[in-house]
Amino acid sequence: MRAARSDLPLSLDDVSLIVGATTILDRVNLTIGPGAPTLILGPNGSGKTSLLRLCMGLASPSRGAVSWGGRTDGGPESRAILFQKPVMLRRSAAANVAYGLAQAGCPRGLRARRTEELLDRVGLLALALRPARRLSGGEQQRLALARALARQPEILLLDEPTASLDPAATRFVEEIVRAAAHSGTKIVMASHDLGQVRRLAGEVVFLVRGRVVEHASASDFLDRPSTPQAAAFVRGDLVL
Repeated sequence: MRAARSDLPLSLDDVSLIVGATTILDRVNLTIGPGAPTLILGPNGSGKTSLLRLCMGLASPSRGAVSWGGRTDGGPESRAILFQKPVMLRRSAAANVAYGLAQAGCPRGLRARRTEELLDRVGLLALALRPARRLSGGEQQRLALARALARQPEILLLDEPTASLDPAATRFVEEIVRAAAHSGTKIVMASHDLGQVRRLAGEVVFLVRGRVVEHASASDFLDRPSTPQAAAFVRGDLVL
């Protein structure tokens, strides 16, 4: 189901996003390659969600260019995105995953087996017949991950997937994300949690007011931040 051509590296070349009189992203230059997860950090309103939407191809830059594997017209077949509050179809958990498989072009005869495999992968096989909208918040997020993984994405974009979850649910989601990364899926994930950076990230992109202030390995960002804004963020100070 995955396109033969690679969408990596994912590159933003002098990208700005302007809505009305407001600059959401300002002259972003960024290249994201394969490997360990890339976590996008920044205070509220820094442009994290808008950056993910551009990376998915859901929005077009006001100036500059976004490219996937050197192409600026790449379709989203090998990318998937999961927002903070995923929409659940009015169907069972299994039917939600089967819908994702159908959208990805999985042959009808393989969908039942693949649905079972994906639900097992996210720990929801026992809840396959439960209506998706009756699942807990953490279970819904895991189901949304299964639905996204049904696309067998090369790049999986996640918008703060654990922001409203308790520690146990957060750990379960992180284990799924870690397993996906180990299987070769490139994770690009917005987060506000420095502990999550230590647990998951290979590199960090730090945004402030729509600008990339720092792009570094996770260890360098956490232990040797090179900008005053990053140092303040790591200390837990307010970054305006």
